[in-house]
Amino acid sequence: MPAPIDQAAPLDVLMVSTSYPSTLTDWRGLFIRHLSDALARRDDLALQLWAPPGESHPAVRPAATSAESAWLDGLMQKGGIAHLLRNSAPQGVAHALRLLQFLRSTYVRSRKVDVYHINWLQNALPLPSNGRPALITVLGTDMQLLKLPMMTTLLRRAMRGRAGAICPNAEWMVPELTEKFGDLATIRFLPFGIDPGWFAIERSLAPTGPAKWLAVTRLTRGKLGPLFEWCEPHFRDGTRELHLFGPMQEEIELPAWVHYHGPASPAELMRDWFPGAHGLITLSRHAEGRPQVMLEAMAAGLPIIASRLPAHENIVFHHETGWLCDTPQDVAAALETLEQSEANQQAGETARQWAAREIGTWDDCATRYITLYRSLLQDSRA
Repeated sequence: MPAPIDQAAPLDVLMVSTSYPSTLTDWRGLFIRHLSDALARRDDLALQLWAPPGESHPAVRPAATSAESAWLDGLMQKGGIAHLLRNSAPQGVAHALRLLQFLRSTYVRSRKVDVYHINWLQNALPLPSNGRPALITVLGTDMQLLKLPMMTTLLRRAMRGRAGAICPNAEWMVPELTEKFGDLATIRFLPFGIDPGWFAIERSLAPTGPAKWLAVTRLTRGKLGPLFEWCEPHFRDGTRELHLFGPMQEEIELPAWVHYHGPASPAELMRDWFPGAHGLITLSRHAEGRPQVMLEAMAAGLPIIASRLPAHENIVFHHETGWLCDTPQDVAAALETLEQSEANQQAGETARQWAAREIGTWDDCATRYITLYRSLLQDSRA
């Protein structure tokens, strides 16, 4: 009979991430900061974090060596491995191999932890055969990784001989992950959390003047999709305003009618933009997990106009919390409907209630992870 887990003893968890913000105003990997802070606030867990350097909760213990930290910082400055692979395959491959070496060393020297918490599937590839439980968080871009030759085979090898959980942050990924890994690991959808500040926003739409719509996204062709083409007929005359926020990651010519503000911190969006906006627009064609900005918009009571992607269909409920669009005509109908005060308020309030009920805060998210950590640890001792 397996020894019972001491529920009073703090769990020792190593979290791994190749993305992490330098401060709370940095948009890169901000969800990792929120998640690690929420876990660090718990008194039933001791958290080590292997990630690029940045501010963190005082209870978080850095796990990276000085050399690893400096290298990870440089990788962030270069845009990450995916960006390097797109722009220079040899350089991207070299960085990927170096990352795997660093991760292998980290896992080996941390072999006494209770659980490995690994963000992004590729970071699980160098797991040693030591039987330690592993929880792997899966994002939308990971599903593209699984299309690479041998990737599924290599990941299956890394998961063998240990209690494991593979946790996508959106339901649409569950069937494929179950097919590929369900015989080796628990496949469980685990949503991230939302900062309480978004729920506290009080909306106040101006009774006169142009309706303000927001688009918050990295500026790539895939993330923007047909945003400019489908919106131009409705915005170029100035009767509405499209305010675009996010880093320019590809060279894209912006139409004169678009109000581009560059990257914005969550505090700026929360204070200056979300309260007076009619809603959020995203017409992305990019492989998405569950876009955090959409959850934050819903928590703030903003209706959402979105392209019909699996990642959007699970959170935007057509004619209830927003509008799903397949054509330019859908965008026109969405704008006309959601600029009516009563329809806007009803959709926004329905969205806020759904976000509170189904997602909750980062502390709620931390509780979900703690429960699964303990389950994995119990399984590993069975």
